[in-house]
Amino acid sequence: MTHDVITSVLIESKFFLIRGKQVMIDRDLAELYGVETKVINQAVKRNLERFPEEFRFQLTEDEMDELVTNCDRFNVLKHSSALPYVFTEQGVAMLSAVLRSETAVQVSIRIMNAFVQLRHFVSEQVVKTDDKTELAEIRRLLLLHIDHCDKKFSEQDRKISQIIQVLNNLLEEPKSERKIGFREEA
Repeated sequence: MTHDVITSVLIESKFFLIRGKQVMIDRDLAELYGVETKVINQAVKRNLERFPEEFRFQLTEDEMDELVTNCDRFNVLKHSSALPYVFTEQGVAMLSAVLRSETAVQVSIRIMNAFVQLRHFVSEQVVKTDDKTELAEIRRLLLLHIDHCDKKFSEQDRKISQIIQVLNNLLEEPKSERKIGFREEA
């Protein structure tokens, strides 16, 4: 699929709400990136540490059945033994880093822009609502997300501190007084 035909409307038509998260199915991402689904999944397997559960997760059989029932374009999954993976906004951003092609970067930018547009639309709808319960739930979810981000950043800070400590130790190690060559015996 060329860049020219990848519109935000096309991208937004590939968003699904699964487990309360806006996600994209691996095969849809592969189509947008112009690669086979297995290329995406292989790249992810080579970089699993970059894709925690909140970035990418595998659908259950029930979720896949519901997807197939609601979307005719997924009929090929009906008899598949492999359950598809789905990617959140953060997972899509990480995909562009592991796929490392100009196409992947450009498509990811368009997908990220579509996610942003969707968030703006949702936030505009929230402002229009008077339902206190709904607002309280949105507030709770935002606080959970902020807490999750804080934990993630503190974990990264800890790892960076460890790396700095190792580098400092390497810099402080005394150099060996050993000379290179043969020793003269007395």
